[in-house]
Amino acid sequence: MKNVTLGYAFCGSFCTMRKSIEALRELSSLDFNIKPIMSEIVYNTDTRFGKADDFKREIEEITGNKIIHTITEAEPIGPKNLLDIIIVAPCTGNTLSKIALGITDTPVTMAVKAHLRNNKPVVLGIASNDALSATAKNIGLLQNTKNIFFVPYGQDDAFDKINSLVCDFSKIPDAITSALKNEQLQPVLLK
Repeated sequence: MKNVTLGYAFCGSFCTMRKSIEALRELSSLDFNIKPIMSEIVYNTDTRFGKADDFKREIEEITGNKIIHTITEAEPIGPKNLLDIIIVAPCTGNTLSKIALGITDTPVTMAVKAHLRNNKPVVLGIASNDALSATAKNIGLLQNTKNIFFVPYGQDDAFDKINSLVCDFSKIPDAITSALKNEQLQPVLLK
């Protein structure tokens, strides 16, 4: 995908970071020009799933670009028309809901808002424990929103985490290719 500049944004579903980084690595092998973006929480927080500095170093090594991690750095994405497409993966229920309601108080939500002003595609890779409860209405809202596309998703643990949804990170390249054609990759709901 030479000549395609992709914004790849990470939010705080720390348990899915490794899967997301593997998808990022695959996209890099497909010759996307990738601009990484991180929420402040992911950029600054060490968890049992990994250290922030290790994630940052690996992501910058894969993409060859510095991570956008402040609202100020994300704001020019729209006016300067810096991206062809943006993906948020993992996209938490918090971030998804903010996108649905137009709240721009993080680098990721600012990047999405700035990018949407250019009438270009945004792909969301859900990873949320409350996707089938508090966040469900916002997923529904975004499913019907112009220029918003989803990585196919399903329940990751239907019995112990009954409200949780996670995208299939292996489908990220196909979801991006479809969104660039203004199409939703189907089926969006996985079994």
